[in-house]
This record gives sequence, structure tokens and C-alpha cells, in this order.
Amino acid sequence: MPRAGDAALSVTEMLRVLQDSETSTLRVRWAADFGRPAPKRMGRDLLLRILAYRVQEQVEGGLSKVARKRLAGAAGSHDSGDSATTSPVSRPKPGTRLVREWRGEAHHVTVGEDSFEYRGDRYRSLSEIARTITGTRWSGPLFFGLRKPASPSPSNP
Repeated sequence: MPRAGDAALSVTEMLRVLQDSETSTLRVRWAADFGRPAPKRMGRDLLLRILAYRVQEQVEGGLSKVARKRLAGAAGSHDSGDSATTSPVSRPKPGTRLVREWRGEAHHVTVGEDSFEYRGDRYRSLSEIARTITGTRWSGPLFFGLRKPASPSPSNP
């Protein structure tokens, strides 16, 4: 199977070879590229997509250093369960006071080093506070205006 760096083949040609390969051949390529067998339940389509990205990455270069750092931070927050330290939403500085009016009542939250204070109680997340206030699940950063809601796509107004 052709490799990135084969001068005779363009990226398009290498991708075409991948596309035409049997699933068993894709699994062999995976093991060669990643140093371990492909996950058993991974289907052909996903194998093909990942290997195609790998070919392009090897020829064109991978993600920028900044992009890799952001992804590593996002992955770290999922691994550790601590979304407060690596969340893509910037956390307000300790001492910041957030105010949200809900159904005619102003709700005040003070940001701490590793928690939030609301009505004398400490909470681990703004989402817990938003749930306490509304009785329903909310994104805390969205509820307190730290993040804007996702805009609807043009095909789904």
C-alpha cells in the first residue's frame, strides 16, 4: 500500500488507493501507522476517514501547535472530569460577581477560586446554580451570559 512520501503518487491518488482497499487491508495499514490494531468495532467508513486524514497529515502537515494545545486541554477536561480548569468558556476571575434576573428576581453569584457562592452555599459549577434557580437543566455559562447561544443554521431557522 502506498505511503505518504511516495513521490510517484499524489495525495488524491493515495486516497483513491485507500478507498479501493479491502477492510482487512485498512486494518493492516492502521496497525502500521498507529502501532496498534484498529479497534475491533470500528467500521470501514471510520477506518477510511481516519487513515485518509493520516495520509493528508503526513503529506501536508498536521494541526498547528495552537490547535493541538487546545485539543489536549479539551481532552484533559474530559479525562479528569474537571471542566472548570480547561473549559473553552473562560472562567471569570475569583471575586467576580455575576447577576442574573430570573422571573423578576435578581440572583447574585460570587466566583471563588474553585467554586461559586450563591445564597451562602458553595457550588462546584454555574450549571448547578442555574438548575437550583430554574428547576431545570441549563448550561450555567449560558444562563449567566458568559456564553452566547448557538445560532441556528441557515437551513434550520
